Amino acid sequence: MNKPKYFLYARKSTEDDDKQIMSIEAQLFELREFARKENLEILQEFQESKSAKKPGR
Repeated sequence: MNKPKYFLYARKSTEDDDKQIMSIEAQLFELREFARKENLEILQEFQESKSAKKPGR
């Protein structure tokens, strides 16, 4: 049976560092460590940095 493959996704919803608990770099570090400990095969990493809030709402 083939071993499952995974991707990492880190998202920062605001540019203000004081409003965001973990930076994208910190999130990826934690995800990479988890993947290493669990022996997971990571195919790709994705990063997103934008707010889901719509203007005028």
